[in-house]
Amino acid sequence: MTIKIMNRPAWLCAGVIMVTIVGCKQLSGKTAAKEAIPAGDTVMSCTANLPSRFAVNASTDSIVANGNSSREGMVKIPGGEFLMGAADKEGRPDEYPQHAVHVDGFWMDATEVTNAMFMKFVKATGYITTAERAPDWEELKKQLPSGTPRPADSLLVAASLVFTPPAKPIQLNDVSQWWQWVKGASWKHPQGPGSSIKGKENSPVVQVSWDDAMAYAKWAGKRLPTEAEWEWAARSGLTNQPYTWGNESVDKGQPKANIWQGHFPDRNTKGDGYDRVAPVKSFAANSYGLYDMAGNVWEWCADWYRPDYYNQAGSKKLINPAGPAASYDPEEPTVPKRVVRGGSFLCHASYCASYRVSARMKTSPDTGLEHTGFRCVKN
Repeated sequence: MTIKIMNRPAWLCAGVIMVTIVGCKQLSGKTAAKEAIPAGDTVMSCTANLPSRFAVNASTDSIVANGNSSREGMVKIPGGEFLMGAADKEGRPDEYPQHAVHVDGFWMDATEVTNAMFMKFVKATGYITTAERAPDWEELKKQLPSGTPRPADSLLVAASLVFTPPAKPIQLNDVSQWWQWVKGASWKHPQGPGSSIKGKENSPVVQVSWDDAMAYAKWAGKRLPTEAEWEWAARSGLTNQPYTWGNESVDKGQPKANIWQGHFPDRNTKGDGYDRVAPVKSFAANSYGLYDMAGNVWEWCADWYRPDYYNQAGSKKLINPAGPAASYDPEEPTVPKRVVRGGSFLCHASYCASYRVSARMKTSPDTGLEHTGFRCVKN
């Protein structure tokens, strides 16, 4: 058996180093043919090379919609047409080219799903999130090459990724320097067993995987937004503006979003008043009445991720696009990714800057992070 140091799927060693079995199959999702991506087409990502874990299968089969058809806490987003993607030179390669998109009207949660909202779901269904599930070796080995040795019990534990700032300035080319798998970290304990959401009921739920977000949405009688719906809502009727509030720089005037101030990732001056996640509605809503469409926490979208998806659109106007049929990330070819949008409290002008409305990022569906949450939509 040949092994080499890579990033996914992986045995977790010393919290940040991954030993990947060559030929391991990804546990979920679809991966498109590698030939479809031009050579050298890569996208800088603040979620690439995350410390990995064993994937945990999750299913929404047992989730039943709660029957509540109320649109309480949601705002009506009108239908319309816009140019999707970056209009300036600030975007990353996967934000180009701009292309025409039409989306029908829909309803969207005014805020990110909060801890209180998610707690109601868990109490009603008994749902156990991905981060709370210890990998099952008997199930895992069925999808690994024959003869793969069983990892140590210490690696088969329920855990999630926690932001761990370094004590001094470091280079920004390896995110595993500030992300660490923490045993017992989950939506109820976002930074590990010593942390709690008590008193934070109005803060966004985090440490939720795409699967968890889908389960909640099904129960709530809603769904996750498509990437096109999310960007249309974030633009809130503005044309070719870089931010959900317009074109004023994020560091000018009153604080507009919960992002990183100071020197990333070792020193946060908390100029916006927050070190990590902020309660929802801590900053002004956009003109559609949506809060935190920039910063605070990343938000899961329904779509698979491909860096060349916008190129595939061509000159034809897309009508209610639902994203590519399959995922492919040239930085991690074996790992299917879903789109996340909006940036987080870790975004900084020197690094990420994904509080721009056109900014795209990608994360594997089974990954929970301290700065990732979601909001829902419904027709």
